[in-house]
Amino acid sequence: MWRHVGARRRRGKMAAPGESGESGEAAAFARRIDPAREPGLSPEQRRLMAQVEHAQRQRALQRRLRSRNVLLALGIGAVTFGIYGYTFYSVSQERFLDELEQEAEAARARARARAEGAAS
Repeated sequence: MWRHVGARRRRGKMAAPGESGESGEAAAFARRIDPAREPGLSPEQRRLMAQVEHAQRQRALQRRLRSRNVLLALGIGAVTFGIYGYTFYSVSQERFLDELEQEAEAARARARARAEGAAS
């Protein structure tokens, strides 16, 4: 947990140690504290700090997982559309039905020729 004591930001930087904050007190850099060792904190305050830290970790984890899920969904979608497009492309290029139709027409012509030859 970070404790901010009178710190103010200028142009994206923390206030210098000698500069005063907006409230007029000396600015101090944010420092990390250990709630278990910090004197003057009640058990309720320690519990609340732990609860807030846990919630912040959960939010960070959710953001990370959300971005991974979006990337995974985009990847799966790209592969799916790629397969779909390739299937349409390859089917439009195939001529096997035309060849089957030609063979069937040739077989019918041979059958007619045999029927005419047998009838004469």
